[in-house]
Amino acid sequence: MKYAVVFPGQGAQEVGMGKGFFFCYAASRAVFERSDDALGFNLSRIIFFGPDDELKKTEYAQPAILAMSMAVFRCLEEEKGVVFSPEYVAGHSLGEYTALVASEALSLEDGLRLVHLRGKLMQEAVPLGVGSMAAVIGLDRESVISICESVSTLGVCQAANFNAPGQIVISGEKGAVDKALALCKDAGAKRALPLKVSAPFHSCLMRPVADQLRESFAQCEWKRPKWPLVANVSAQEETDVGSIQEALFLQTFMPVLWSGSVEFIISRGVRHFVEIGPGSVLTGLIKRISSDANCFSLFDEDGLDEVIDFLRGGQYDES
Repeated sequence: MKYAVVFPGQGAQEVGMGKGFFFCYAASRAVFERSDDALGFNLSRIIFFGPDDELKKTEYAQPAILAMSMAVFRCLEEEKGVVFSPEYVAGHSLGEYTALVASEALSLEDGLRLVHLRGKLMQEAVPLGVGSMAAVIGLDRESVISICESVSTLGVCQAANFNAPGQIVISGEKGAVDKALALCKDAGAKRALPLKVSAPFHSCLMRPVADQLRESFAQCEWKRPKWPLVANVSAQEETDVGSIQEALFLQTFMPVLWSGSVEFIISRGVRHFVEIGPGSVLTGLIKRISSDANCFSLFDEDGLDEVIDFLRGGQYDES
């Protein structure tokens, strides 16, 4: 039985996420406690009690999602005896770091420190109100790319996330993004709306962040991952540490090829996906990419039995 494990990115965070795992499972509690120690502040308090405006800050949201996702992952491994053997791991943007921690290419502590720095640098890279991101629904990628190029005289505007067929996120400077949105509507987009984010992620405006992040890679201990990573920037598998570091560097300011990544995994004979972490956004995207995909999302204790049954080769719903 072939399957892939995938991890969500920023935006999936929710106050209170993982609290049940913390109180019920020692392995999960250890992840949260190690996270607090690694970062030198009480991340768990922000995750469990907020306030929401604090958790939404990029510098907290990114390590919070990684910590919560790994708390669930370790619960499966250490409390429930699941032996993971995915064909591939992948993560959306920030989730790529979680995938590398899960596959033991990075320690939990190094992964947390990197994404906390990543979030902090991203938040500081562009003044509030200068950058913007927006979702475009119902236009093909060529049309969106062409529109972004047509507004380049107004400022930076790039396709940032190719999430699913007809679902693309654009990113850049506010004036250019606003004009691109109007043009997308004129071109027949079903929806074109700004996103509530603090920075223009996955655009060239994040290049200084990538340069500083790359310097921090040298301070971490890296290992070859246990399972191949399907990288955001290439939608291809990566197992070499140098190639993985380059992929992480590039994905900071280049588009997330999520649709292509899922298509690559499916092309290798995999149609089962397990999403681990807050929310079920990736599950919805994967089903849009392939109606034949069989997806499980695990974000609270209620979903444990179904996912454990699947991972142990038991019966599961094919629908």
